[in-house]
Amino acid sequence: MRYRRSSVTRFSLDNFRRQLASIDALPQLCLLGFLSGTLTGGILIGFRELIDLGAMMLMPDQRSEDFEHLLPWVRSVLPITASVLIMSALALQSQKHTKMGVGHVIERLSYHQGQMPLLNWINQWWVGILSVMGGLSAGREGPAIHLGAGASSWMGERLRLPHNSLRVLVGCGTAAGISASFNTPITGVIFAMEVVMMEYTITGFMPIILASTMGAVVSQLMYGVEPAFTIPDDITGQLTDLPWISMMALVLGLMAGAFIRLVRLAQTQNHIGWWWRALIIGGMTGAIAWFYPEVQGIGYDTVDYTLNQSPSLIMLLVVAGGKLILTALTFAWGIPIGMIGPIMVIGATAGALCGIAGEALLPAIASNHDLYTMLGMAAMLGAVLQAPLAAIMVLIELTHNTSIIIYGMLAVVVSGLASRQCWHCQGFFVSTLSSQGLHPLQQPLMQALSRIAVPAVMDRAIVRSPERLERARAQRFLEAKPVWVVIDRDDKDQRPLAMSAADLARVLLDDEWEGIDTINLMDIPAKRIELAPIDLQATLSEAFDQLTEYGVDALYVEHTTAPLIKKISGIITRDSIENYYRYRR
Repeated sequence: MRYRRSSVTRFSLDNFRRQLASIDALPQLCLLGFLSGTLTGGILIGFRELIDLGAMMLMPDQRSEDFEHLLPWVRSVLPITASVLIMSALALQSQKHTKMGVGHVIERLSYHQGQMPLLNWINQWWVGILSVMGGLSAGREGPAIHLGAGASSWMGERLRLPHNSLRVLVGCGTAAGISASFNTPITGVIFAMEVVMMEYTITGFMPIILASTMGAVVSQLMYGVEPAFTIPDDITGQLTDLPWISMMALVLGLMAGAFIRLVRLAQTQNHIGWWWRALIIGGMTGAIAWFYPEVQGIGYDTVDYTLNQSPSLIMLLVVAGGKLILTALTFAWGIPIGMIGPIMVIGATAGALCGIAGEALLPAIASNHDLYTMLGMAAMLGAVLQAPLAAIMVLIELTHNTSIIIYGMLAVVVSGLASRQCWHCQGFFVSTLSSQGLHPLQQPLMQALSRIAVPAVMDRAIVRSPERLERARAQRFLEAKPVWVVIDRDDKDQRPLAMSAADLARVLLDDEWEGIDTINLMDIPAKRIELAPIDLQATLSEAFDQLTEYGVDALYVEHTTAPLIKKISGIITRDSIENYYRYRR
């Protein structure tokens, strides 16, 4: 009975994998989206609770961003200690294991079909917690995205799902991570599609929407429905604000471009020893924090204070400028911090400065600085990431105020244009990867082929044969009506060949071969195709790359049935890939 139940389970899972290989496996992908969102929501709760646990032991008021109530020397020593601990631990590891955050997720999605290394994922836990609790200018959203995407990808790998579904799972984990962090489910969806996956498809949208929903639901069950900071209910704008909003957005666009350029410039100085870089990062953060602890941590409490109190100009100036420099330097010099939270805080404080200046210089046309605080947050986020839709949606979901949409749209577009045209900057993560010689923007053909797995296209009508076989055995092979005969070579070091089963049938009917009992498949008149291997879980883009790399026109699809035992499941040809793309995409 136990064996029978196991067989049924295996059959059901195999059928599930086969369905996922197709481009239109929406029900199956939505199920994965549900599981991914729930899993990511739970992981994010664990991540936040560990940060809060550290706050209970360290902070006087047991709040993770309560650096203001620490003694000046304590909050100054904290970032030095954190930076030295993080960089010394990472220096002991291979460089490939020190890649973390959103950029790492994009790289794995573009070059590794969404397969996420376990050690990088484990490192993200302690680095994310230590960087926030240690008072560095760091956020938790970047780590949240990596943890969600990595856990979702791991779930798919453990189930041996085709790689096209791993890509969707990474998008689901990304969306759920953003949704659970900010309580902004729509922003999570748009961020995943616009920043990480860089594509919009129905098969991607639906499971990602479900994952983002579940991430928010799990988070709300634990933390309630309140957003990351308190938003005043009376934020309004008027049409006379538009010229000053445009000026503010221009300034923020220039700041965003300067931020990206500063990161690129600092990365050219990575030849400096890691211990010096750690001391400089920690020392600069500690020196500013002695007087202005608002530069430490994520900074959401600073945004809260800016929106609901009367902030001083010097504090806003120090946070906007100091946090920009500290965040850029910390990231560029080897501490993989979360960027999204600090970027939003920089934008909020710079926007507040512009709003206060507008109130003083042009009181007849400029509204309250609260409006400019929120618009500045969206403008900076949109310009740094070159993600206008995500920036607009985060503004709407955080404020629950549709009356400021037109002002937000103007601010995001002007800042994005200013950053792109004045500094010639792409989005931060694309720019960072490009500086490493990586090109995460896929061509449309390869992007389309990445959505389909090999089992959806391969020809399963095959028989496997040695080079020499008896005539009777060859006739039994043909009774199964195969399309291909895969020839295992006598020389085991040589890859298999493929020939049409029709060619073998013609030989058996040919009078010239009638008296021959043993047929050598290498001698009969037939077109034999050289084959290269491809895994059953691979996508068509991987198959296309394999065809090009080996210079062949067909691949044999194999999968592991037992340790060290591989089975050939089918044949996939260049023509079959092209035909599927042409007629079924």
